[in-house]
Amino acid sequence: MLQRLCANDISVPIGRCVYTGLLNERGGYESDLTVTRIGDEAFFIVTGSAQATRDHHWIDSNIHKDEFAVVTDVTGAYAVFALMGPRSRELLSRLTGADLSNAAFPFATSQEIDIGYATARATRMSYVGELGWELYVPVEFAVGVHGDLVTAGGEIDLRHAGYYALESLRLEKAFRAWGAELTPDYTPFEAGLGFAVSFEKSTPFIGSEALLRQKREGVKRRLVQFVLDDPGPVLYGGELILRDGRPVGDLKSASFGHTLGASVGLGYVQNEDGVDKAFIKQGTYHIDLAGELVPATACLRSAYDPGSARLRS
Repeated sequence: MLQRLCANDISVPIGRCVYTGLLNERGGYESDLTVTRIGDEAFFIVTGSAQATRDHHWIDSNIHKDEFAVVTDVTGAYAVFALMGPRSRELLSRLTGADLSNAAFPFATSQEIDIGYATARATRMSYVGELGWELYVPVEFAVGVHGDLVTAGGEIDLRHAGYYALESLRLEKAFRAWGAELTPDYTPFEAGLGFAVSFEKSTPFIGSEALLRQKREGVKRRLVQFVLDDPGPVLYGGELILRDGRPVGDLKSASFGHTLGASVGLGYVQNEDGVDKAFIKQGTYHIDLAGELVPATACLRSAYDPGSARLRS
């Protein structure tokens, strides 16, 4: 059943995580999420905090009568701690007997490990472009695990970080967000997420015909990361994008990128005659910030290249 709903192939070994989209018949995103195989016929689905009810309904509504599948919302049973940063392995190693080395615990895998007195699910995924783990802790152990993390992290400069820090970091890494860059109207190929689409599956997925057609014909809009050339102005999202002086779209999300040292945003560049890599690279771009045209550099991938290497180190 999940193979029919997911654009990516989730026929993976137990303990492996897959990033995928749930698409509609037009190939647009109904959601994007991660699926972890935790048993022969059991999967752990993690989605955005504002999407759980919507995703539960979408999946439940697409279970055929002849399919034996049950969707259970376990959100209330777990607290989640995102332990991220270059010293996250060092910190977590102080609290668990599990082997956290790259060989024993690769990127995009999940294991149940001990953390202090608790047994938690640790998933090596990151929404910030950095080494880290998502820790799913039973709620009755959440306070204790948080205390252990803070105590162990006190010696290595652990900091609490809120949503705006997360937003800034994910934009620097050009990670997409559902409801902003991903909606029912945008497809994986337009969003630059074609790597998360598999046409080789034995089970066709919802939206596959629309995506095959778009793959043949090309796209007329493409998500692009923009970094302002001037480190002074601050972007908030919604600003107009101009290519060679002509409006071509608007920023869906934006924030100041503290690693890049300038404001960064994600927005779709549109062109009725098609948008490809050459079209993006050949243009000169400005962002309209309250009437001031600020020069910007366009990137089809992240401008923060070192993050790709560090993510899996």
